[in-house]
Amino acid sequence: MRATGIIRKIDDLGRIVLPKAIRRILHIRVGDPLEIFADREGVVILKKYSPIGELEAFVNEYAKTLSKVIDHGILFTDREMIVASAGGINKEIIGKSILRQMGDVIQERELIIAVKGDKQFDEISINGLEEYGSRLICPIFSEGDVIGTIAFLGKDEKIRMGKKEIALAQCAANLIGRHMSQ
Repeated sequence: MRATGIIRKIDDLGRIVLPKAIRRILHIRVGDPLEIFADREGVVILKKYSPIGELEAFVNEYAKTLSKVIDHGILFTDREMIVASAGGINKEIIGKSILRQMGDVIQERELIIAVKGDKQFDEISINGLEEYGSRLICPIFSEGDVIGTIAFLGKDEKIRMGKKEIALAQCAANLIGRHMSQ
């Protein structure tokens, strides 16, 4: 942890303002949930809260099960990073940030299917997974907000994901979303 040199006073309602520079660096937007940690020495830490990250063990097992059923790589992401992977995807990718343009696509709130050569394919690129030429990205909603995605990644760039993959992705996204709103 490093000092920023920025000092803020608490107002009479107990609020502080996070400086714009820090919000920009950490990609904190209006409405983003923050988790608060404190220790006995007076250290307070604010951490971006990842609802899908809370389900890490569950989504890891779910990803493994899905990858066996459809024989594709599977990723679960929150709005910032990769939370779980299965289906031959290197586990080192977990915790890596998703690209900014993929975050923008997530905000579009629509299911996306693309193969190499499609305009949208480049928008949903994921560093370290260039060998997967076919992609399906499905948003996960909880209480009306997008909290992340499930992604199916196929190696064959000539075969576009079909009805079966769409149905499974939507089912998985609905299950996770409903679980989060309970």
